[in-house]
Amino acid sequence: MAGRLVVTDYVSLDGVIEDPVGMEDSGLGDWTGPYSRGEEGDAFKHRELEESGAILLGRRTYEAFAAVWPMVKTEFADRMNSLPKYVASTTLERADWSNSTVLRGDIVDDVRKVKAATDGDILVYGSASVAHALMPHGLIDEFRLMVYPVVLGAGKRLFPDGVKAAMKLVECRPFASDILLLRYETA
Repeated sequence: MAGRLVVTDYVSLDGVIEDPVGMEDSGLGDWTGPYSRGEEGDAFKHRELEESGAILLGRRTYEAFAAVWPMVKTEFADRMNSLPKYVASTTLERADWSNSTVLRGDIVDDVRKVKAATDGDILVYGSASVAHALMPHGLIDEFRLMVYPVVLGAGKRLFPDGVKAAMKLVECRPFASDILLLRYETA
């Protein structure tokens, strides 16, 4: 069975997904920090990772994650570190984080191969460039968006100008701190 590609992002009310925890020197700061998604939101993120079969990241997100997750000692981190990870990059020299593979070819062809070889969901965290490259080719099966009650006014948006897509809402659930989970399957 082929894997499903799931873009799972924190997003502001104005559609920004860039630098939610302030690690990228974007000037946006830690815009998720003042909020807590609560026990229910945490349980959702744990279940999402547990049920996945792989992770796909862009280079910037990969480098940020690889600098942190190998040092964290929790069940969540253990799962994150043990999963197969694919990083789409033409510039990354090597990927030292456990179970990581660099996809250097055509991202569309490479992701089709990863989907065919993966059982379960393939999670795409952050990685706007990856989502932007795959959207026009219909390779994204679902968007899981944790919408934070903040307007940033600047930053990379999940849906760039010119992209059109029809989607079907499959779940809408509130979490703590007025955070809203929206799950959409692509039509």
